[in-house]
Amino acid sequence: MKIAIAGATGFVGSRLVEQLQAQGHQILILTRSPEQASNRFGAAEIVGYNPLKSGEWQSSIDGCDAVVNLAGEPIAEKRWTPAQKRVMLESRQIGTEKIVEAIEKATNKPPVLINASAVGYYGTSETSKFDETSPAGSDFLAEVCIKWEAAAQAASASGTRVVILRLGIVLGKNGGALGKMLAAFSAFVGGPIGSGKQWFSWIHRDDVVKLIIAAITDANIKGVYNATAPNPVTMTDFSQTLGTVMNRPSWIPVPNFVLEALLGEGAMVVLQGQQVTPTNTLAQGFEFQYPTLKPALDAILG
Repeated sequence: MKIAIAGATGFVGSRLVEQLQAQGHQILILTRSPEQASNRFGAAEIVGYNPLKSGEWQSSIDGCDAVVNLAGEPIAEKRWTPAQKRVMLESRQIGTEKIVEAIEKATNKPPVLINASAVGYYGTSETSKFDETSPAGSDFLAEVCIKWEAAAQAASASGTRVVILRLGIVLGKNGGALGKMLAAFSAFVGGPIGSGKQWFSWIHRDDVVKLIIAAITDANIKGVYNATAPNPVTMTDFSQTLGTVMNRPSWIPVPNFVLEALLGEGAMVVLQGQQVTPTNTLAQGFEFQYPTLKPALDAILG
């Protein structure tokens, strides 16, 4: 198949390209950095684009067998100033609208759009449990996800099957949330972040990629699915398990004020959480390679 991917140079996208190329698919990468993508993915077709503007790039989607949209400004790497919050929202909402616009313009419309979202859709809670039927939260991240998903769902008017994947915290080698924690644990100063009571709804990166590929190939997969492992943990449990796998202590907590000083309102991504279960994903028959945390960390850290 010919599969268009936006966000291919990211933590999930790069692994997805690798897996799809290994399966013999033709990959079309939509990127703001064509030279970087060309150096990284030599065998792929590279198309430069501005995700916030219509343009010639949109014609490249015509005739593709699937579109995967993983693009969006990172959530927890910069302080949430008003300008940064606007970038976070627009990179998702407008970026997705332009992808959908390309699908609408296509003569041979892609049969399926797989669009990322996030478990931030549900808001945060230490006591509630969320699945795909749960209502949206009312904070900024929930607002972003609501608008992001609505933009993607508009593709269904063109007859394109739409799959929304609400991603949890993706764990894998050389990046993501885990990559930011390893240095502290390696130096024997690791520990839970914040109170440790917040829920940590995680998923192994290979399971995310497996789910995306299943959504591309299985016409029965449609609608919203939580891309989270079926066994979420608290931050304390996560830290203790990581310490066990690395043979390191997990005893020095990171106080709330440290993250709040760095990220401001954005610290909520780490200091608050949500207990999310992949009810629809399991009902669809998807089998997680890593349903529990310790084997996932064992596989990642070797």
